[in-house]
Order: sequence, then C-alpha cells, then structure tokens
Amino acid sequence: MALLHQATLTPSKLELVRDWLPGQPWFLGAAGSELTPVAAYRFDDPDGEVGIETILAAGPDGAVMQVPVTYRGAPLEGAEQWLIGTMQHSVLGSRWVYDGLGDPVYLAAVTHAVRTGGHEAELKVEIDGEMVTREPTARVQGSGTGAGGRESVTVIRYPEPGAVGDGAVLTGTWGEHSAPVLLVTVES
Repeated sequence: MALLHQATLTPSKLELVRDWLPGQPWFLGAAGSELTPVAAYRFDDPDGEVGIETILAAGPDGAVMQVPVTYRGAPLEGAEQWLIGTMQHSVLGSRWVYDGLGDPVYLAAVTHAVRTGGHEAELKVEIDGEMVTREPTARVQGSGTGAGGRESVTVIRYPEPGAVGDGAVLTGTWGEHSAPVLLVTVES
C-alpha cells in the first residue's frame, strides 16, 4: 500500500523532471519542453522508507515517456549521478528525488513485480481523518517469469502501444491504452 499525502510540492514533480530531462541521452525533446501528466503507478518499499513512482508524461509532440523516480528523506549515498533534484514536501519536508534506475529500492521492487506477477501498489490517502482508496491512473502487471540472481532492468523510456514483449516483463495500461503496453524488461 502506498500512503499518499495531500501536500504541496515545490518544485512540482513535473517541473523537477522537465528540468532534468535535457541532460538525459534518451530524451528526444527540447530543453524546457512542457510536460503533460498522462498517468502514474507506484510500487511499495517493504521498509516504508522510499516512495517509488513511475511518471508517464507526454511532451509537446504527444509522445509518452516513462520516468521511474524514488523519493527519499535523505541523499542516497553514491548515487549523485542519478539525482534528479530536491523538492520540498509540505508534510514530509525535504525530499531527494532519484532516477529509479539508480536506486536499489526501485530496482528490487520492479524486479519483484516482474518475477512474481505483481502489480502496482494500492493507493491510500487520508481525507478528513479517514483512509480512502484512490484509483490508480495506470495499472501494471508483471509476467511472473524470471530466473533470479543478478539481473539487468531496462525501462522502455518511450513505451509504444502494441509493444508487449515476452519473457520477464512488466506491462501496463492507462487512459485510452486498454491493451497492455511493454514498460520494463528484466534479463538475467
């Protein structure tokens, strides 16, 4: 279960990602390109310390990109090259935001979902003192395959409708994409 807070984020998630994207070799857009949120999905950190979210956002050309991020209450030692930036969370305070591919908590969560046939986390938010379930904007499903051991995770940065893949994969659906779309592959 992912506990969400009704909070103000400064800068916003999309602002932080937008400013980080031009330095990424896989990014196809222009610096300062506006992003439109499309959907998102979360995984649980078993220790409850790290927020794990994957943002699906569209650039001006409409192409949807996928950015897995982690939110931490302190810097992740040795992961400076994976730091997207920092933000202020009105409930949790300072948050260090990392590209998920550089965070072992994200890698473990997505690999676990792929191997076990897992899915996105249940979303809970407190409203007027009561825990309410929020419907996810994206649904994901692991294939339930994979050998274990040392594995390589590949995030499909620009997921293509109709691309499903085989083997150890994570697929997802959102909005008008009701057929599963390939999001992540895991190889031993």
